[in-house]
Amino acid sequence: MRIGMILDAVYPPDPRVENEAIELIKSGHEVFLFCLTYTNEKREELVKGIHVRRYKTTIFEYKMSALAYTIPVYTILMKKKIADFIKSNKIESVHIHDIRIAEAAFRANKNTLPVVIDLHENRPEIMRFYPHMQKLRGKLLISIKKWIRKEEEFIKKATNVVVVTNEAKKEIMNRVGVPADKIVVVPNTVRTSFFEKSSFPPISYQKKANEFTMLYLGDTGARRGLKTVLESMVDLKKQIRNLTFVVVGKTNPRLERLVVDLGLTNEVKLVGWQKDTTFPSWIQNSDVCLSPLHRNIHHDTTYANKIFQYMSLGKPLLVSDATAQEEIVQKVHAGLVHEAENVKDFTQKMITLYESESLRKTMGQNGKKFVKEQFTWDKTSKELKELYNKLA
Repeated sequence: MRIGMILDAVYPPDPRVENEAIELIKSGHEVFLFCLTYTNEKREELVKGIHVRRYKTTIFEYKMSALAYTIPVYTILMKKKIADFIKSNKIESVHIHDIRIAEAAFRANKNTLPVVIDLHENRPEIMRFYPHMQKLRGKLLISIKKWIRKEEEFIKKATNVVVVTNEAKKEIMNRVGVPADKIVVVPNTVRTSFFEKSSFPPISYQKKANEFTMLYLGDTGARRGLKTVLESMVDLKKQIRNLTFVVVGKTNPRLERLVVDLGLTNEVKLVGWQKDTTFPSWIQNSDVCLSPLHRNIHHDTTYANKIFQYMSLGKPLLVSDATAQEEIVQKVHAGLVHEAENVKDFTQKMITLYESESLRKTMGQNGKKFVKEQFTWDKTSKELKELYNKLA
């Protein structure tokens, strides 16, 4: 089957898009990827077996995407591009990555081909936390309720829906009323190539032999929970000798000020965003890996990809009780769980891990075994491959 994936971003994007495409290609399908470019990149290119098709876009179009369901400018502009993509590549099935570009893709398809909508996250719920939605202009121009209605409309219109967790599937079934067999669960996991290497690239910071290092990898927005970790460190550094917290992610003034205000400049290493090829090196360079997410509908129904990256390299986890990640960490016994935004609970759980090297080792090995045997892309993409074999 000639599958046309629709992505409203530049390529390469987040790993999910590429991982799904590669697994479908392995199953005998051809994957054509509609994506955008702001520069003079090659318009057509074969990358890892994926037929990449780039369409020129502008900053104006990008800004209008935030208003996709306020005024239809973005939809009108993207519809023309997608219609050309479908026709010129003789697409047989449309696979839409997320809902921002979904209206344009449905209109371009004209109810002709089967459509799979791939919900990477609960977009309307996570939009509540976007910086522009905290400002009056954003609140006046963008209606979260309208985005929710649109998402529900697309879920009903699609041939099938792909989500990342069982929790997301249950939430959609209850809210939208679609049958269970319409929804396919494809978790964000890791490829074996992420962790099965004899050596990893060097990094800018190496912990000393007597250091106890906590690692956070990823976005540093407020909802990610780093404030909980930093406030805990005020007490933790009195109880854990040579405590270090390494943050691999794009920093921000709020986070930098908090580090200074709490007197943690010697203990916290804000190393900024790093190349993804170095992620295994940063993980190996740690003792405990963190995912202290705040609780909300989005976080409760999605997995942070980082937890599987952590597990794959045998590191114990300390995560918040956001539903999806709590369920899997406890099921696998790969780490401890703290109440979200509870500094005291985080502190107690971290001390438990610090005081027992054997517990850390056991939990790390549990996570590594689980990922290797059950939770790599070649295994978790089974339902996606079965879905397309049926469509074909």
